[in-house]
Amino acid sequence: MAKSPETEHPLKAFGWGARDTSGVFSPVKFSRRETGERDVQLKVLYCGICHTDLHMARNDWGFTQYPLIPGHEMVGEVTEIGSKVTKFKVGDKVGVGCLVGSCRQCDQCTNDLENYCSNLIWTYGSVYTDGTLAHGGYSNFIVVDEHFVVRWPENLPIEIGSPLLCAGITTYSPLRYFGLDKPGMNIGVVGLGGLGHVAVKFAKAFGTKVTVISTSINKKKEAIEKLGADSFLVSRDPEEMKAGAGTLDGIIDTVAATHPLLPLISLLKPHGKLVLVGAPDKPLELPVFPLISSRKIIAGSGIGGMKETQEMLDFAAKHNILPDVEIIPIDYVNTAMDRLAKSDVKYRFVIDIAKSLKAE
Repeated sequence: MAKSPETEHPLKAFGWGARDTSGVFSPVKFSRRETGERDVQLKVLYCGICHTDLHMARNDWGFTQYPLIPGHEMVGEVTEIGSKVTKFKVGDKVGVGCLVGSCRQCDQCTNDLENYCSNLIWTYGSVYTDGTLAHGGYSNFIVVDEHFVVRWPENLPIEIGSPLLCAGITTYSPLRYFGLDKPGMNIGVVGLGGLGHVAVKFAKAFGTKVTVISTSINKKKEAIEKLGADSFLVSRDPEEMKAGAGTLDGIIDTVAATHPLLPLISLLKPHGKLVLVGAPDKPLELPVFPLISSRKIIAGSGIGGMKETQEMLDFAAKHNILPDVEIIPIDYVNTAMDRLAKSDVKYRFVIDIAKSLKAE
């Protein structure tokens, strides 16, 4: 007979999780493995809420296994290290993002691109190497191989910065990889949500000129006056889009809903790049002719490897890049998920795990 999550491993843990497709969260008792020789155990202090958490909790993608304890944007304090750990010591502030494992041997892994390993292990929702479900940061502590732990910069506020471990690296990585980080470039950001607002901040820090593209004029003032965007286009306004045609070197598209690509392609200069980082649940229509006629590229990008994630955090600390967050207690999580589904947050929820998570 299979063991319950509470008795699978030696260490008793607790958190909040979803038990079925209703996606309703409640306290869950489960267990963690003992700290192995290359493991770091950390007390979770803060954990961001990602839109993926909502999709997974409600089984929107059809492969969720329950109970599900989400959370892949966690910052904590090291409480125990294994005998062969070299990068961290007890008391260090550290982060754990979207990954807790990979094969470490394939071409992707050996080139610091663990996020593209075909055998990667997500922080939650994956089956770990011992055959048990991996559980995330809506919990009191976690045990992770040191390779998948990042050092938290001293001058980066832990209570605000945790969403950088997903939203930050998801937007930083494509800007860097696709060469959209050169001063003076004209970069577009589609969607001004959890990903989009961080994309604007990174693009500005690289010295580019940023145009926010949104369906709603209501976000114009905030995009320009608060986030520092240089211009704003309403994607539903044909005249504005026509005026912006052929002006952008690259676009980071953060929208996770079905939307037309042709208007965005038209904004690109010849040889321009449209990079998708949002994940719509239905296929998008691909207009080929405008790509061929101007040698434009549509590409995708997903999070980043461990080396680049550390690089991103250090860059954020140097340039004071922080997401805009609303800090909440753990027992507010169901309300937060409902609000997130309606895009009623500017722009990320962060759970104060240390102060509000109590064992039942």
